[in-house]
This record gives sequence, C-alpha cells and structure tokens, in this order.
Amino acid sequence: MSAYMASDASAIFRALADPTRLRIFQLLRAMELSIGELAQVLGQSQPRVSRHVKILADAGLTERRKEGSWVFLGLGEADRVAPLVAALDAWSGDREDAWVVADRARLAAVRADRASAAARYFAEHAEEWDAIRSLHVPESKVEARIVKMLDSAPVGRLVDIGTGTGRMIELLGPTAETALGIDRSPEMLRLARAKFAEEGLEQAELRQGDMYALPLGDGAADVVILHQVLHFAQQPAAAIAEAARLLDEGGRLLIIDFARHDREELRTRDAHARLGFDDDQLRGWFDAAGLSLVDVDALVGDALTVKLWLGARGTRAALKAVR
Repeated sequence: MSAYMASDASAIFRALADPTRLRIFQLLRAMELSIGELAQVLGQSQPRVSRHVKILADAGLTERRKEGSWVFLGLGEADRVAPLVAALDAWSGDREDAWVVADRARLAAVRADRASAAARYFAEHAEEWDAIRSLHVPESKVEARIVKMLDSAPVGRLVDIGTGTGRMIELLGPTAETALGIDRSPEMLRLARAKFAEEGLEQAELRQGDMYALPLGDGAADVVILHQVLHFAQQPAAAIAEAARLLDEGGRLLIIDFARHDREELRTRDAHARLGFDDDQLRGWFDAAGLSLVDVDALVGDALTVKLWLGARGTRAALKAVR
C-alpha cells in the first residue's frame, strides 16, 4: 500500500525529483527488471538502487513482485502512472534526454544477455525437450485437459507460439483448418519439420519468429496456444498482448504453464525467467489485452502444478468470464 493518497501530486513529484529515480521510472516503462538488472543499466550499486526503488514504491509509482530469491519491479497502478507518463512524453517532445538514450542502449544489452542465455539452453537441449517437459505432470494428462478445454468449438485456424518440437500441432493440427507453429529456435524447428514429415502433417506450417512480433496480421487465428512458453518470457504481458492480437472475434487463447512456485533451480538450471504465475496475474494480462478469462484448470504434480488458462475475445466470452 502506498504511503500517499493517489491525489497527492506533491509526493509523486518529490519521488521523481532525483534524476536516478526518474531514469528508473523510464526504464520500467520498457519492461519489468530486477534490482540487479537496474543496477547494471544504471551503473550503480544494488543497495543504492534499492533505496531509490523504495522511494518510488512508497509514492505508488512502482510495484515489487518477489519470485524466489529475485524481486521484479514494474510500474504502479495505471490510474496513478498514466497521467505522469503522458506528461513526460509531452514535455520531451521530439528531444530525448541523453540519459534516456544511453539507458535504453544498456537495457538492450540486458535483454540480449537474457535472450542469449535462453537461446543457448534451447540449442543445447533441443533433442531432449519433450523429455524435459515430461519431468513435471505427465504430458498425457495435460494434453487430455487441453483437448477437453477446447472441445466446445472447432479449432479453426491454429497458431502455436513457441511450438518447440511441434507437439501441440501434432495434438490439435489434425482437426484444425490450418496449423502454424512459430519458434525462435532453428534447432526446434528442424526437429519439428522432421517429425511432421514422418507423420504426414501436410497442412502444418512452421515459421521462425519472435513471440513479441509475430509474423501474422490481426485476426489471423481462431485458437492460439502458449504451451509451457510464458515462463521463458521476459515480458509476459507483452507476449500475451501480441498473442491476443492474432485472435479473430470469438477467438481463444490457451496458456498452459506452471502455477506460482519457489523452485529456484529452474531459473538457473533451465533458464526460466518466471517461477510460475497465479490467476490474478493472468486475469490482469488478459483484461489488458482485450480478452476475458473464461476457464481455469489445474493439474497438481509432486513438485509443480500445471495450470491451464483459457481466454476469449468477444462479448459472449465476457459473459462467461471466470471471476
């Protein structure tokens, strides 16, 4: 809870009076960051950055979210920060502050570090990817729930984001009008292509692409899948928004991932950027992307729980929303 009322503009401007805190605020507009990543971008010590972040949080301008031993920082509630964002953009006009430009460049390096770590992991483990997934809740049970959750309407045009070795296309592609799998990893796509050729999935298509900038137009899909992908996302909200952009009216987005957990080794050993998610997070991201959360299911395992969140676009979907 903020120490100040939302109407206390003087508290907000006091919090941003320090140039470092203003830089932090601008950086968090781009993406969620940990204290360590902010310190790396700003070139300052973590204790000093932590003190600045506390002042911003007390003013309601940032929020902290703990995941295992890491703390991720994001902007505060929209009704509090949106007027400030609009003012900063209006004041800057076409002239960008030199610090903002330099910080953006260093932030790109942080993003590149994250992406290269994940890319190395994918390249090293492509051959055993399906086996790694099976270490959690048995895939047969998860797949049965996926089929059941989607059986209320035809699959239609299917897009599988982060398709990996193409298992979701194998599962749902035979009943789809069209099936497209998208992945950043050439190794994953190579394996998927070999598998599809063996199984005669001639209607399936594969493309290399980024989940934040998908190579498709608006409304190009009826069903979009993110199967065990979101925990690798540096910006989960942006990935969901981009997936939602593909949905036609009445389209559905199904996310399959882990419930929130504290298995810290998955971050270091398996390159997970997020230690699972909870229903409120997904509901908020769906709402922001223009979707309604219409169904939630869970499969409890020994160590991890796999959850399924189904969102849909349209007025009928809103009437069925899970609240």
